[in-house]
Order: sequence, then structure tokens, then C-alpha cells
Amino acid sequence: MRLYIDPGTGSMLFSILIGVIGAGYYFLRSLFIKMKYSVKKDKEIEKESSGLKYAIFSDSKRYWNVFEPICDEFEKRGEPLTYMTASEDDPALKKNYEHVDCLFIGEGNKAFARLNMLKADILLATTPGLDVYQWKRSRDVKYYVHIPHAMGDIVIYRMFGIDYFDAVLLNGEYQIGQVRKIEELRNLPPKELLLVGQPYMDTLKARVEKAEKPKNDTTTVLLAPSWGKSGIFSRYGGEIIEALLKSGYHVIARPHPQSFTAEKELMEKLMAEYPESEQLEWNRDNDNFDVLLRSDIMISDFSGVMFDFALVFDKPLIYADTSFDPAPYDACWLEGELWTFETLRRIGRPLTRENLGEIRTLIENCLHDTQFQESRDRARREAWAHPGESASLVVDYMLNKHKELFEQPEQETAETKDP
Repeated sequence: MRLYIDPGTGSMLFSILIGVIGAGYYFLRSLFIKMKYSVKKDKEIEKESSGLKYAIFSDSKRYWNVFEPICDEFEKRGEPLTYMTASEDDPALKKNYEHVDCLFIGEGNKAFARLNMLKADILLATTPGLDVYQWKRSRDVKYYVHIPHAMGDIVIYRMFGIDYFDAVLLNGEYQIGQVRKIEELRNLPPKELLLVGQPYMDTLKARVEKAEKPKNDTTTVLLAPSWGKSGIFSRYGGEIIEALLKSGYHVIARPHPQSFTAEKELMEKLMAEYPESEQLEWNRDNDNFDVLLRSDIMISDFSGVMFDFALVFDKPLIYADTSFDPAPYDACWLEGELWTFETLRRIGRPLTRENLGEIRTLIENCLHDTQFQESRDRARREAWAHPGESASLVVDYMLNKHKELFEQPEQETAETKDP
């Protein structure tokens, strides 16, 4: 007698089997790491095992521009902070702080495994996806705080990007409504939301004010797309590079760093077909300040760097109409147009397949059109709260939150002591 299992039941049993195997794997892996750390009694592990007061996690050195002003502020106030990075060459590791410890905690899963067992009161991070993939909430971390690493919509994160943080520090009023709507739709407890501005924008502005303006012999166009199926390189491929080279301008191509991981084959193909020359350069600098300063105009899609360029450097931009697909992002839960695209129409001009062949004319019109200045001023008011104060406000928040969560009020302490 043969045992028959219908396809639906078979699929369910297979999923259960995979789940059991996966759970067993992660249990054994967690046990191994705990045993490893119990034997390794170096200074860093001992300090973590006793619990940190304030901690920062950065999954990439490219976010040091967000965290450096915050670390500097902790140092200035003499408050203890531990900065943990997943980049072995993070610039933070070269800093000589007295009160801020900067640690390399391994790359990828090694870093997340360490975070999953971390002991800390408050952890600040730009990394989305807490408790969604490999980064799990540690039972010994009391409060998780997220801060975005770019301007734009808080819902242009992969699905469930900020759902399981306790608090989110925002740079614009419009982001508050986006978070609250997602919470409502998913029946999530409300997070604490606070407008603090954007630390790296404040620092970038100060650098621009001190920098000497470059004198370009020819117009320099910065091509700086985001990554993914809705990005310029996925939609246009080499066509856009070809069109820019035919225009005669100097071109700087700066793909999103994630493109070299998620779209590795595409990047290798484009860089092979269009190698560096006097007219074309490929830029992968960790710090994008130099290319932003040198460029006269930017072409992008929905990357947050557009707002750095337009609002800090006060320069024109062209946004590619890539028919943004919100499906992988939190944005797909919301109705109506996103702030990013509504604002782009006000501060730039669209690039489409229809006008790609006339890209030189499009660039010239943008460079000499003065109508965008007022729109850039409006966008600054909407998306850049508390300019020049952000790092101070972030540290104020973390210190006050710690007092609220962990420090007993003096009055209550006195009453407790009374017989």
C-alpha cells in the first residue's frame, strides 16, 4: 500500500522540515559563538559582556559620515560610547577618542551574530531590517533606535525595514505620517518619533562653505544612480553612458556601493564596455564629497544623494524616469505619490527614453534655468529639520532616553529611602 501525500501537504511538511533544520542550525551556531566568546576573554568582549550604556552599529564604512558628528558630540561631552563597525577599514578605527571606543566586530553574519548577543542599554543604527533577517533583537539590548542615512522617504526601505525599532529619528515632518500609516496598516505598536535633522548634511554644509570651488575646463556630469531593478543602470544599461559620452561632457559614473554586490555582473559588464578614459571616470570613493563638489549637474533616479547635491551643494539635477516599482519596499503599502518623486518634479527635470538622444540640450537647459532655486529652498524646509543642530539633538535624545529608562528620579529615590 502506497502512502499518498497531496502536493499542498507535501509542501507544508517540507517547509516544516526546512524550518526545523534551520532552527537547529542557528541554535548550534549561537551555542558555538557563546562558547567561543566565553573562552575569549579579551578586553573588548569583557566590556561587552558587562553591558554597554550607549552603542552604535554601522554595517558599512560609508555611513561614517552619519555617525562621526554623533561620536564627536559624545566625545565632547565626555560620555561613554561604543561604535561597532562591520568594515575593517572604517575611518572610525583611526580616530583617537578618549571616551568613544571604535571596534571592528567582523563582516556580514559574524557581525550580526555578535550583535544578536550584545548587552547594551541603547543601540543606534542606520541599518534597516532589525528582526527581519539575520539581525535579531538581543534580549540584552533594551532600546533600539534607527536613524536614516539619507534624505527622502522613510518608506524606501526593503519591506519591514524599521518595523521593530523602538524609536526612529527623522529629518522631515512628512516622514512622520509615513511611519504612522505603516504602523496602522500592520497593527504595530507606535514607535517614538523625533525630528532631529540629518548629522551628515550639517557636516557636508560646513565642508562646502569652507571648500574652494573647482574650476572645470568643461561641464562635468555626475551619474549617480541607486541600485535594484528600478535603478538607472538596470533600466537603461549602457545606453545612458553612451549618450553622455556623445554629448562631449566629462562624465563621472558613481554607482551605488550596493550595486557591486547585488548587481555585480551588470557592473562588471558596464565597466568593461565603457572603460575609464579622459572623458569618463568610475568613482568608488568612500567619501563622495570630491565628486559632488566637482560636478556641475547630477543625473540620478531615486537615490538620496540627489538631495545632498541639490540641497547642500545647491546645484541642478536630472532625474531618470525609471518607472519606480514600489513592490519590494515599504512604500508599496502607501497610497499617493512619495515625497521623493513629488519633490524631484519641482527641483529637477525628467530624463526619459524619448529625450535620451537630446540629453545635451536637457543638461544645458537645466544648467541655465533659475526657476529651481525657490523649489530647492522649499525642499530644504520640508526635509532638513534643525540645520546645524542634528548631532547635538541626537545625543540629547540618547542621554535623556537613558535617564528615562534606567535612572530613578531623585524624588522617587528620596521617597524610597524614607521609613
